[in-house]
Amino acid sequence: MNLVTIEHVSKSYTERMLFEDVSLGINEGDRIGIIGINGTGKSTFLKLLAGVEEPDAGTIVKGKEVRISYLPQNPVFSDEKTLLENIVDGLVHPEEYRDIPGEAAAMLRKLGISETGIKPSLLSGGQRKRAALVRTLLMPADVLLLDEPTNHLDSAMTEWLEEYLKKNGKALVMITHDRYFLDAVTNRIVELDKGKLYSYKENYTGFLLLKAEREAMQQATERKAQSLYRMDLAWMMRGARARSTKQKAHIERFEALKNRDKIVADMEVEINALSSRLGKKTIEVNHISKAFGDKVIVKDFSYIFLSTDRIGIIGANGCGKSTLLKLITGRLAPDTGAVEFGTTVKTGYFMQENEPLNPDIRVIDSVRAVAEYIETSEGKISASQMCEKFLFTDAMQYTVIGKLSGGEKRRLALLHVLMEAPNVLILDEPTNDLDIRTLSILEDYLSRYNGIVIAVSHDRYFLDKVANRIFSFEGNGILRQYEGNYSDYHAVCEREGRPAVAGLTSGISEKTKAGALKNPESAGPGEDAEKTDSRVTRKNREQKLKFTYKEQREYETIDDDIAALEERIAALEEEIAASATNYGKLQELSAAKEEAQTALEEKMERWVYLNELAEQIEKQR
Repeated sequence: MNLVTIEHVSKSYTERMLFEDVSLGINEGDRIGIIGINGTGKSTFLKLLAGVEEPDAGTIVKGKEVRISYLPQNPVFSDEKTLLENIVDGLVHPEEYRDIPGEAAAMLRKLGISETGIKPSLLSGGQRKRAALVRTLLMPADVLLLDEPTNHLDSAMTEWLEEYLKKNGKALVMITHDRYFLDAVTNRIVELDKGKLYSYKENYTGFLLLKAEREAMQQATERKAQSLYRMDLAWMMRGARARSTKQKAHIERFEALKNRDKIVADMEVEINALSSRLGKKTIEVNHISKAFGDKVIVKDFSYIFLSTDRIGIIGANGCGKSTLLKLITGRLAPDTGAVEFGTTVKTGYFMQENEPLNPDIRVIDSVRAVAEYIETSEGKISASQMCEKFLFTDAMQYTVIGKLSGGEKRRLALLHVLMEAPNVLILDEPTNDLDIRTLSILEDYLSRYNGIVIAVSHDRYFLDKVANRIFSFEGNGILRQYEGNYSDYHAVCEREGRPAVAGLTSGISEKTKAGALKNPESAGPGEDAEKTDSRVTRKNREQKLKFTYKEQREYETIDDDIAALEERIAALEEEIAASATNYGKLQELSAAKEEAQTALEEKMERWVYLNELAEQIEKQR
């Protein structure tokens, strides 16, 4: 049963077109994950579905009895009511036998909030978001719209939400950058990309495969269009051989190719970043302890960081992960013990709440204020080039920061930290508010990073790709070390017959283990094969460096052959137009035209090959 229909919807923000002429149907049983880079309009798309905003064009139609419950990015509460009253008001009906307040209180406890009588203003931002999630889940609804529901959830909470949504019968449309969560919960992925909407009836792993196929097909189509355009350009420059009526189709095709919307491939990001030099002495933590009142955060913790360390820090919300980072970096003094730093240590700190960016300056100016360039093993990369690698196009670089989305600002703050070229990189919940493509870029960057990485994260996918050692908070200030990534840590917990401290099976399907840890934006195997074939062909050409006798003859006559086929097609089209009432003749002519068009396409592809070979031969002279 169809619940909501989006037809030919367009929406812009200031001068930026977010999406144009997109359509989508939401049906019973759909569990849709919306993905796309920050700034593509994911949150705006949810607002349109929720009726919070209106489209510039197109229509959104929902069934007469369809009810929608919406979790926004920044929920609003009334401080004139208690937290529990904010959640249950409007939900309690005398004729119902459900204990709504009791259910709400139980949900809040699962999400780490025990004081239901507190005023909402006394809660942290993360607690407010979790409380709003409870309110949204309890709302009578046929469709749940969830904007970043996994932000501010630890792994135990994420496990609970995964199970809840999988068992819940409501249709679901959500934005999340937790890739394992997407894999476990969704049965459909909707991608917003360059103003268009693509729908895949798969979970995240299936989406990766289908997207690679789609992009390979698009890029193959674009390569062919480029080759045809080159051929037609050469033909036009020769005077469009006897610009007769019969050549009209050829000229029209040239104009269409020239004015086509180009297919732009996603950038392949490889940043071989060099950090500042790190000496033998790095950071030495010696028997540190820290408590706030009766609550022990860290108890007698020691560790000497190695230059190759990629540390993932995990634990329940409120256990002290961010506090540990402040102790390690010297921003907070321990009660006992000491932290010593080598003289070459230079830390970069990407916090949950970085210093606000000046909204009145341009993106490129803010990055240049940090550094004009960054050193890599290939040489210097300018601030502008680094902006491009982190998905800020030329036009966006000259946009003032105040016009960026929240996620784009977060991405820019990350770029600021990396431009400082630290040799110890501290990441506190780096996956919050970053889109999947940016996370892939960050993961790629870290794989080449020549320094220490210390990351607090609840994102299992990120920890699996980045970490080589896990520090786990296991109660009463005790930190235990585990070798390997998150999945390795979880396997140890299973072998020892105890639940993971992070609270969750890793959620990694066998299919995901096989393929999902690859770069989500990497090319498919078909494209790799094509690149290999291209290299082999090029190698053969370099060895050959001349036409065969047959190729030389073909090169000399192929223009005439193409012209003859185009004239043949034009003549057949005239005959088809004149034989519209003669069905038998029409079939014969249509078959002849299709055969001629196939022959023309083959000749055009051959023309491209011969001309490329001719160019190679000319270059060697």
